[in-house]
Amino acid sequence: MNKYSHKYDVILDNMDLNEYRLRPISAIMYLQDAFARFCATKKMAAYDLFPKNLYWIVSEFNVEFTDNLPFWSEEITTEIWISEITKLKTYTDFNLYYKDKIFAKGNACWFILDQQTKRPAKTGLILEHFNVCPEFVLGEHKKFTLLNTQEKVREIVHKNNLSDLDFNNHVNNKSYINIAEATSTNEFKKSHALKTLNIKFNRESFLDDILICSTYKTETPNAYVHKIMKNEESICDIQTLWENKSTQEDILTYNLAVKTEK
Repeated sequence: MNKYSHKYDVILDNMDLNEYRLRPISAIMYLQDAFARFCATKKMAAYDLFPKNLYWIVSEFNVEFTDNLPFWSEEITTEIWISEITKLKTYTDFNLYYKDKIFAKGNACWFILDQQTKRPAKTGLILEHFNVCPEFVLGEHKKFTLLNTQEKVREIVHKNNLSDLDFNNHVNNKSYINIAEATSTNEFKKSHALKTLNIKFNRESFLDDILICSTYKTETPNAYVHKIMKNEESICDIQTLWENKSTQEDILTYNLAVKTEK
C-alpha cells in the first residue's frame, strides 16, 4: 500500500463560524491524523515507537489551497503517502478531496527523534515499513525560506496552557497556528481567503512558557510572516499568502448532505 486514504466529516470544532466552511488550519489536523493512522497500519504509530525510546515530530508543512473549502457536515477525503526518504528526513505528500475535487495539496517533513538525546534517528527503520511513492504535488522538496519582512503589523503574547499540549507533553502544532491566526482581524478574514500556508517548527515549547507572536508584512502583497519566539529564540515560523474572496455559494442555499438525513 503506497498511498493511504481516510474519510472525515467537517465537524463544528473545525469550521469557520463566518461561513460554516472548514478552517484552513483544521485541514492540517486532518492530515496529521491521517498520517498517524497510516503509521498505525505499519506498526509505526507513536505508541509503537515509544517503547523504543523514539517519537515522531513534524518539522515543516507546506499547503496550497486550490478550491473552495467544504461546508460543515460535508465529507472530505485525505490521501497521503511517503514521497521521499533521505538519511534523516521522511517526506509525505498529500491531497485533500471534496466531492472528488482536490481543494488542498502539499507536503510535510518528518523526523523520528531519540527521546533521550532529542537527535534524529536514521530512517532505515522507516524503509523497513513503508514503500516510497515519488509523487511530489508541489514539485521538488525544497528548503523552506521566509520572505523578507517589513513593518510589524501586530504582536500578541500567549502563555502555554494544558489545552496546548500533546501526548509528548510539548505544545501541539495546531496551537502555534492558532496563535498566528489570532494576529489577524476578523474583518480581514471575512474579506480574504488563505491561498498558501508554510510552517517551519524550529524548537519545542512547554507548559507555562511565554510565547510572543509577531506578524510582519512582506514585499509580496497579502503575504505575511508570523514569528513565534520564546526568550528571543525562534519556536516557529509561519508564512501565509491570502487572496481577496470571490463570491461563494452560501450555506443557506447549498444542498448540504445533512439536510437530507432522516
